[in-house]
Amino acid sequence: MIRLIAERFVLIAIIFLLGAEIAMAGVAQIKGVRMWASPESTRLVIDLSHSAGHRLSTLVKPDRVVIDIDNAKLVSPISGLNYNLGAISDIRSANKKQNKVRLVLDLKYKTRPKSFLLKPNAKYGYRLVIDLEKISPKSLSEAPKIIKSVNSSKKRDLIVAVDAGHGGDDPGAKGPKGTKEKHVVLSIARQLRDLVNKKPGMKAVMIRNGDYYISLRGRTRKARKLNADIFISIHADAFKNPKAHGSSVFILSSRGATSEAAKWLAKKENEADLVGGVSLDDKDDMLAKMLLDLSQTATIEASNSAASRVLSRLARLGHTHKSRVERAGFVVLKSPDIPSMLVETGFISNPKEERLLRSRSYQKKLASAILHGVDGYFKQYPIPGTIYAKDVVIKKLTSQVVISAKQHKLKKHKVVRGDTLSAISKRYRVSISAIKRANKMSSNTLYIGKILRIP
Repeated sequence: MIRLIAERFVLIAIIFLLGAEIAMAGVAQIKGVRMWASPESTRLVIDLSHSAGHRLSTLVKPDRVVIDIDNAKLVSPISGLNYNLGAISDIRSANKKQNKVRLVLDLKYKTRPKSFLLKPNAKYGYRLVIDLEKISPKSLSEAPKIIKSVNSSKKRDLIVAVDAGHGGDDPGAKGPKGTKEKHVVLSIARQLRDLVNKKPGMKAVMIRNGDYYISLRGRTRKARKLNADIFISIHADAFKNPKAHGSSVFILSSRGATSEAAKWLAKKENEADLVGGVSLDDKDDMLAKMLLDLSQTATIEASNSAASRVLSRLARLGHTHKSRVERAGFVVLKSPDIPSMLVETGFISNPKEERLLRSRSYQKKLASAILHGVDGYFKQYPIPGTIYAKDVVIKKLTSQVVISAKQHKLKKHKVVRGDTLSAISKRYRVSISAIKRANKMSSNTLYIGKILRIP
């Protein structure tokens, strides 16, 4: 009899435990909380074992954000977060009734909150992401607005936007020794910033200057708000074959430009940005498309010319993965009026290149190669109103005296890497058709080393 009672008791206990386990199976456990802060926004990532619904609300006096997560359980208290940077001063959390978790974010200043759930990927499980965008009159850069005026008697610096790829909860590629791409490219970007700022006539602006996340389109938007003259995104490639090695440089493909043009034209009525210094919102569709096409064509040509010079300089450091500038539809390259390039500094998946990419001296060499390429481009094709253009005016005046003395005998141009007929046409103020006629050219293809007659 006692044995029967004991067996029934064990059976009841097992049923109870199984019931509890089944009940908990659908409850999402909060496995951890991570946070990254940038000058413009703060991102909170809540790691979940399962998908879960949530509600977000805001409170004032003092400013707070409240997140209620349904069908969830907080396994351990939230700890280990650094509140020195960003919008959050503290996080309070508690398990509530009916398997609900409440998080209260105490804020240092007013924010514009946004939340969304991410599905699992190769690195993470379910994630609830809370983005807190800073609301401030100074907003994005806190830097004075730089007006690109050609008529101003005071010449301005060229603005170089330096973009370190990835960041925050997006670590990028990983090397055999555990080196994370996001850390390496930030170090190279800072080296490039320092070298640019030492160069007379140039000023660097950092798109990302810490370990935080910025969306791909957010990077191009920031470059535009900072009035960048050129955009350089720095990365470190990875491939399943560890023998793959060498640097490479990308610009936007024509297909990527076409898809971006369609997006700009579709939203032009609500778009406050400018394209090539011209607003699209008051133009009819045909004229807007023509202006956008002209802007994109010129930008891609400029990007190719600058990128070719950078690739040539990188080739002096070592092997390049491809001998010419490559083209792809990378989102960060899609600004229609800012020459843009993406530099893959090497393969972090290659053990030898991983060691090089970790080296401060090699990082500086990479940065120096990029700077020399960009500097060479702007010396040949200076932007009006910049210090580079001022230097060119002096050189042109000197050249004019020499030309006058030689009775205009200078009528030849040697093609170098990155040259295009369009750029040569602008330089000598001669139409493309006239150059082609003078050289009996049937196409726009140029060959390095060819001597062109300039009519």
